[in-house]
Amino acid sequence: MQKIVIDTNVIVSALIQRSYPYLIVNEAFSNKNIRICISEELLEEYVDVLNREKFKKFPDFEANTQALLVDIVNYALMYSPKTKINVISDKDDNKLLEVSEAANAHFLITGNHNDFTMKRYKTTKIVTPKEYWAEVVMKKK
Repeated sequence: MQKIVIDTNVIVSALIQRSYPYLIVNEAFSNKNIRICISEELLEEYVDVLNREKFKKFPDFEANTQALLVDIVNYALMYSPKTKINVISDKDDNKLLEVSEAANAHFLITGNHNDFTMKRYKTTKIVTPKEYWAEVVMKKK
């Protein structure tokens, strides 16, 4: 089973446009060999960000958000990281590395090029949505 951690920016993109993030989220829920890994802190960030007023201008964003959050709660593997990490300059992004480490995740998928400048953190490969789709999903099809 492949374990992935998905940055909030990828989740937002998946709900706004039908590009790589959208494909990845759909693949994660339809492929029993892929599991999304989260923590309570990451789930709280998803809820907080996805409920921001600025996203309500997108068609069906609210309804799709609620459905996706229910799927995440029901399907994702929940981890409680024991180690606090302070590697990323944007302190909020360290929670993604904490979940990745706790889960022994294979991939951390993020669109944040500014803060995630490294290609790997311990056992987790850090990739963009396009890289993940091309290198992982399409190679297996």
